[in-house]
Formats: sequence, structure tokens, C-alpha cells
Amino acid sequence: ITVPAIWVHCQLDDVIPFCKYAIVPYFAWFAWIPFTLFYLLRHGERSDFWRVCLCLFAGMTIALSCYVLLPTGLALRPYRVYGSDIFAQAVRMLYATDTPLNVCPSIHVFNSVTLMMAYYRSRIFETPGRRWMRPASAVLCVSIIASTVLLKQHSCIDVLLGILLAMALDTAMTALERSDARALQRL
Repeated sequence: ITVPAIWVHCQLDDVIPFCKYAIVPYFAWFAWIPFTLFYLLRHGERSDFWRVCLCLFAGMTIALSCYVLLPTGLALRPYRVYGSDIFAQAVRMLYATDTPLNVCPSIHVFNSVTLMMAYYRSRIFETPGRRWMRPASAVLCVSIIASTVLLKQHSCIDVLLGILLAMALDTAMTALERSDARALQRL
């Protein structure tokens, strides 16, 4: 898809400044996903691991389906990224490899919120040595979400829909777990 059906934009996008330093949390997302999945797989309950996997897979499938059915695009990026420092170079590399198409809902945002909720749902992060990981996941989640709009990779609309998708799937998984628990109690 080279020409989007909808250009995503809101007035808040125009107020948010471009910040090349936001590339750091933006790229941290790529390490955070496998770290969290492997950590839950190794240290957590299998149900916690499978819950986050099912939410991630379902949400990314829904997002990709949205991209196919209603292609979206952005026209927010700056004309030029100035500087020769590593941050400017990394942003230029990102812009060269990641087109501003198929952006709504934001997979970066969806995955970040889903992972953060996994830290707050899993009991392994209640132990004294791991309690710090919950607020750290919240800070990382907010940093990644902020980075998507500061780098002009996403509109605030993409962010909102990514958050709503994560919350909807989390609610659906909770309802499914409760219905499974009720069915087991009847047996």
C-alpha cells in the first residue's frame, strides 16, 4: 500500500515537538518484547506467559487487518533531521526503513501497554526482588508511547487506538479466564 485511504492527524500532533533523542526508548521497545516474553517463560507461570502471548498475537493480527482494510498514513515527519550525532543518524535510518504508512492503531503502543499490564498481572513481580520491575515497566511504557509521537512516527489518534486495543484485549482475556474458571468449578 503506497497511498493511504486515510491520513491520520489531529491538532495535538502539531503541538508536540520533534525530538531526536526519543529514538532511545523507541528502539528499546525491540529489546523489551523478547526480554519480557523470555522472562515470563523462564520465571513466571505458564498462564502468564500464554496470556501475554495471546494478547500480543491477537492485537497485532487485528492491527494488521486494520492496515489492510483501511490503510492509514502520516504526514507529520520533519522535512529534514539535522545533525551528525548518533541520535540524528538513527532517526534518519528509522525513517529510511519504516515508512509512515499503516500506522493506526500503533503496534508500538499496543505492545507496550500489553507488556506493562503483564508486569502488573503476573504474581512473580510481587516478590521483593522483582517489585521494582512494575514501576520500571510503567516508565518504559510511557517513554515508548511518548517516543512514537516525539519522533513523528504516530499521531495521538494512533496512540489512543493502540491503548484502547490493548485494554479491550486484556478485558476479553480476563472474561475468558473467568468463564474457564467457572466451567472448571462446575465440573
